[in-house]
Amino acid sequence: MSGRAQLMWDEAVTGYDFGPEHPMDPVRLALTRSLVGAFGLDQELDVVAAKRAGDSTLRLVHREDYVQAVKAASVDPASADGSYGLGTPDDPAFAGMHEVSALIAGQSVGAAEAVWRGEALHAVNFAGGLHHAMPGSASGFCIYNDASLAIARLLELGAERVAYVDVDVHHGDGVQASFWDDPRVLTISLHEHPRTLFPQTGWPEETGADSVAEGSAVNVALPAGTGDAGWLRAFHAVVPELLADFRPQVLVSQHGADTHFEDPLAHLAVSLDAQRAVQVACHELAHAYADGRWVALGGGGYAVVDVVPRSWTHLTAIAAGREILPSADTPEAWRQEVFARTRQLAPARMSDGRWPVSWAEWEDGYDPADRLDQAVLAARRAAFPLRGLLA
Repeated sequence: MSGRAQLMWDEAVTGYDFGPEHPMDPVRLALTRSLVGAFGLDQELDVVAAKRAGDSTLRLVHREDYVQAVKAASVDPASADGSYGLGTPDDPAFAGMHEVSALIAGQSVGAAEAVWRGEALHAVNFAGGLHHAMPGSASGFCIYNDASLAIARLLELGAERVAYVDVDVHHGDGVQASFWDDPRVLTISLHEHPRTLFPQTGWPEETGADSVAEGSAVNVALPAGTGDAGWLRAFHAVVPELLADFRPQVLVSQHGADTHFEDPLAHLAVSLDAQRAVQVACHELAHAYADGRWVALGGGGYAVVDVVPRSWTHLTAIAAGREILPSADTPEAWRQEVFARTRQLAPARMSDGRWPVSWAEWEDGYDPADRLDQAVLAARRAAFPLRGLLA
């Protein structure tokens, strides 16, 4: 197996563009790619452009009628009337939508193939992580669910256990739905509570299909306002124990940057430094329980200058085996590019000044009156016994 990581990248993915008023600005992808290059990470990994996902691949997850609807809206955006979730404020149709959505999906499928076949130990597609797309509809800025497609390809290639860990601020509902009745896939999502955030799913009681895959879905619904210590406490109170029990052959993780306190669309208060800590933890967990096989995806993130490029550059560096210190300055040439593209001042450092981050370990006890601990307890009590684990 190659020791080098792969970065899946095709400049054309920046064509995933819902328009100038939409919060998912593709400049976040371009600036991330530039920052990765500015740090010289291209020398530490293989940059690979995978082919677009074809119809047979898309049908591993998506219904044929939905794929045809996307193609039709892609040719004639004005024809999209809200059917299949296309032509809505969240998912407006645009010319070429099918092609670029399939291209992003292809990068995640290519990442999964490379890791499974031993061509790379780790693979990153920060343009991916479009976890809300359902088998038969678009949702939440997501047209094709590249995360589900990557997992489905792993199963097709022979994987018997795949773990999916989603730390986006929004529930990974589309991935959960894709594998709701498949015990070969363990989905774990840590997200803001559905009472206060789209998509209003991800309750602890959602644990997988009865009698078929009970305990294969785990949801940690965090109270609005959760910060670094609580977020990290919840992650470490749930994820490592589940992975140690499940022992996946591949870990697929989704690293939406919208948990950040500057993100305009949600209500958690997590720093870049805590996001980096979870990225490091996922890397370590992949080595501890999945023989190092790790597919890392992007996701949400709408502070497109201040947060997303730094967060996903840290992710890429961790996968490449050359971590960037939080104390590092952002390269001057990149800061100049940010200003030229956006007329915004770029962040000067690769940190929010909160490194090293710390949290209280769950094993040291919990407070049943604390809202964060209540969220962790609810998740553990709902799912852990179904897997034969103590809540």
